[in-house]
Amino acid sequence: MANAAEDFSQFGISKEEKDKLVGELIRYMLFKTHQNSGCPIKREELTQLVTKNYHQRNLPTFVINEAKEKLSFVFGYEMRELQRAHPSSKAQTRSSQQSVADSKSYILISQLPPNVYEKYVVDVNTAHLSGFTFVIISIVYLAGGKIPEGMIANLVS
Repeated sequence: MANAAEDFSQFGISKEEKDKLVGELIRYMLFKTHQNSGCPIKREELTQLVTKNYHQRNLPTFVINEAKEKLSFVFGYEMRELQRAHPSSKAQTRSSQQSVADSKSYILISQLPPNVYEKYVVDVNTAHLSGFTFVIISIVYLAGGKIPEGMIANLVS
């Protein structure tokens, strides 16, 4: 991770800007996954998060890779890439390469073994509390480890 962290300087952005982009992408993945019950999230949605303020060519790929590492290390999720297979003819080689990039999606998968996940994570009686706790911990982490109490109160109400 240290090597990847040093490589961001090629994009002409500060470490804070890079961390903010990675945090936004992680937040988007976590909330969108929860909101849509684990449905895949299109790569173009993630790319748009990065390119709305930055236009460096390979920056979205770099930010996605950083987010993958943090989701694994901090949250215990694998951000797995899915790719739909499209039948292509030889005449459509160039356009099919573009459509393959457009058809990539990502899902989050817990890295816990299924039996451990079911025993310690999934509890039908407390699932709503676990979800709420996970959201609050995620917000605090993405805010740099500190967050004013009033901000949490605003989120709850």
